[in-house]
Formats: sequence, C-alpha cells, structure tokens
Amino acid sequence: MVVEMAEDKIDPICGMKGTIPAHDHYFCSQACIEKYEKQHNIPHDETCPSCTLPAKKWYKERLYIFSLFTIALAIITYVVPILNPFFYALKDYFLMIWWAVLFGFLIGGIIDYFVPRKYIEKYLSRHRKRTIIYAVIFGFFMSACSHGILAIAIELYRKGANTSSVVAFLLASPWANLPITILLFSFFGWKAIFIVVSALIIAIITGLIYQALERKGMVECQQCVKGEDRPVLTEFSIIQDVRKRWDEFQFTSKNIWEAIKGTLKGSWSLTKMVMWWLIIGMLMAAFVRALVDTGVITHAMFMMYMGPSILGLLVTLFFATIIEVCSEGSSPLAFEIYNQTKAFGNSTVFLMAGVSTDATEIGLLWSNVGRRAAIWLPLITVPQVLLVGYLLNLLPKGF
Repeated sequence: MVVEMAEDKIDPICGMKGTIPAHDHYFCSQACIEKYEKQHNIPHDETCPSCTLPAKKWYKERLYIFSLFTIALAIITYVVPILNPFFYALKDYFLMIWWAVLFGFLIGGIIDYFVPRKYIEKYLSRHRKRTIIYAVIFGFFMSACSHGILAIAIELYRKGANTSSVVAFLLASPWANLPITILLFSFFGWKAIFIVVSALIIAIITGLIYQALERKGMVECQQCVKGEDRPVLTEFSIIQDVRKRWDEFQFTSKNIWEAIKGTLKGSWSLTKMVMWWLIIGMLMAAFVRALVDTGVITHAMFMMYMGPSILGLLVTLFFATIIEVCSEGSSPLAFEIYNQTKAFGNSTVFLMAGVSTDATEIGLLWSNVGRRAAIWLPLITVPQVLLVGYLLNLLPKGF
C-alpha cells in the first residue's frame, strides 16, 4: 500500500517531488524506480503497472526545457545589440565552468556506480564523535544537489542513523561535495579551499552540537536510548566487501564496458537532476552582471547593500534564504557577488546559508525526524555561517 502522506511524496532516490507510486514510495522517473530496486535487492515486478512506464517525453524534461530556453535566449541576446551584455556574461560563465561541470558529473557517476549505500549506513548509527567525521567524509563524496541529499539523509535516518550524523551528512554534502568543490575551484581558484574547509568545519561542529543535544534529549533521535548505540549492519565489513568485489571482478571487455555504462548512466542521472539548477544560476548571474554592465545597477549600489559589512552579510543572508536554488546553481550567483563586491565572506554566506535556511529541508526534517531537530538547524548553523563570512571579509582583498 502506498503511503499517502505529503512528506512521503518525495523520491527517495533523487529527492525531487514524486508522482509515480511504487514500492510504498513516490518516484519522479523510471530510472529512480530501477535504482531503488537495485539498492534494496527488489526484483522488478512486470505486473506492477507503475513500476514500468513508457519513457518520459524529452520535451517534458527540465534539463531539455531549460537548455532550449537558454540557447534561444543566447541567440536573441546576441542578435539584439542592446542585449549583448547578457550574451557575453552568459558566454563568460559557460567558458569558465564547462570543464568543471563535465569533470564533476563524471566523478559523481563513478561514485554513484562504485560506492554502495551500505558503506554509508554502516557508520552513521553510532553515538560517537568519530561518527560525525564519518558522516562528513561520506557527505563530501556524495554527489547530488541539496534536495537529493536530503532524500538520502532521511532514508539513512529511517535505517538507523542518528540525528546528529544525518545533519552532519546533510550539511557536508551540498556545501562541499566533490563535484561542487571542483565547480567552486573553477570560479574562485585556490580561494575555494576556504569555502570547502569552512563548510566541513561547520558541518562537524553542528554534528557535535546535535550529538550533545541528543544526549540531553533536546532533539529527536530514534536510535538514542540512554546514550547507548544501536548500530546497523554490524556483521557487514566494508574492507571485506571491497576485497570480495575486487576478487570477483573479472577484467573482461564485457565487465569493463558495463562499468563504463554504469558510470555514464549515473553521470547522466546526476546531470538531469542538477544541471537545470546550474543553468538557472547561470542565467540569474548573467542577468545581474548585465544590469551592472549597462548601468541599471551601479557598482556603488552593490557595495552599499552587499559589500563587506555587517549590513552586506545580513542582506546576503536574506537573499540566500528566499532564493531556493540547488547548491550548484548557487555557485554562479555567489561568484557574481564576489565579482562585484570582492566580499569573499558574503559569497560564502550565500552558498552556505541557502542550505541551512531552505524551507524544503527544514520542512522535511520536521516531518521525518522531528520539529526540534528542524528548528535547531538554522539556530545552530546560521550564526556559524555569519561568523565565517565576517572573518573571511577581514582577509586582505588581494589574498
């Protein structure tokens, strides 16, 4: 029987809104159904009418819709002279990040194909400090936008992970996962290290604070019983599993081709989930730059409201809260803030605050974990994010 609760109409694989009922969940696509079946060792049921669907029409895919719209917009803005600033801004962004996008999605596909979910489930149920470190490391190596990571995090919670581990995992992945790290380096160069390291530190500190709150009973934690652990997959060894997979894998042309296909399939799935968000971010950033280049928005206005000041940090926090864009989509906007104001801390706040104040994430945490866990998320993370932003703004402009 399919659960009809609104919060369960979220695809457990990609985190998007699900419309296809199957296996007591709602899915957004056939590919997500197949991946769910593979992860849970569920045999494909040909008699299930919603488990096997005709391929979705290409013109209904968000990626194709936004791609065609962007191409049409690029042509129009190139042909019409007065709109040329938008075209050249969009062109600059594309030339800046195309290699990072391709490389990031390829890495994401490799992780998706070769790293089983059990590796994550194994280490996120223990009530220890090292568990937070594990959660952050796993979050770093995951590759999905913040909504997709939320679906994974909620599923891990239902399978036995502690609330503190889930929150640390949730924060580390969209803030500093491997694909977005590559993307940030394409924008900010070596300065991206400050963003990534700050994100990981905040994720660790937040996880440790949640762990203390769990011990005091101040947040919900289904696995916390008088401070004792309820570890899952106790008989499962990652090292033994890796050795087994290595010993069983035969380097034949067929197996190698299957691995390549699996990697490319994972990369394409990630592309369809994330790329349209990135396109939105590029369009918004190009639009802002065009307004500045044409004088509609002056540089002085940018410095007044989003410069390296307390007011600038608060205004940036406000826009990060109301602009609901996937982490990858936030990157072009964050770079444009830095490009116009040189306020590196503001760019960091814009990237990080969007995750910790996102209404979708807080709402699903409220529904699936508990209201106290959801309320504590912005209360703990936002002050840290603002502090990091303030400190980064104190760095010399030429650093």
